[in-house]
Amino acid sequence: MEQHNNTDHDSSLKSFIVLSRAYHAVEEKIREDIRTYGLNPTEFAVLELLYHKGEQPIQQIGKKILLASGSITYVVDKLEGKKLLQRVRCPKDRRVIYADITNGGEKLMDEIFPKHQATIQDIFGELSKNEQKTLIILLKRLGLSLKYS
Repeated sequence: MEQHNNTDHDSSLKSFIVLSRAYHAVEEKIREDIRTYGLNPTEFAVLELLYHKGEQPIQQIGKKILLASGSITYVVDKLEGKKLLQRVRCPKDRRVIYADITNGGEKLMDEIFPKHQATIQDIFGELSKNEQKTLIILLKRLGLSLKYS
């Protein structure tokens, strides 16, 4: 059986490996940052959504932050226990329950979101603004090409 050495790697495979490693390194830095605020990444994602977009139907949160619906109830329960969000029944349809950020949740996000944003800026500060724009264009093109294939 013929062995292939590393120089035989196709640039597509190399691109995939580099993208995967970079994604995991960035994700780990982001997770570390979020942990310093006493939250896990899912809790942070839910709070960030409510902070920026306002109250959301609990059933819709999972789709917006890419999380299984069963996990959302657990996360909402935890955040409600920490008094960072509250459940609010829809007055027009009592079956619909919204999650809404509390004043305490808003204060927390006022404090931590700018720090979190600065961490992300530090991570991507390795790239120039033009390189960041190019990266966005290339990743969008790659993602969109798969969405419709």
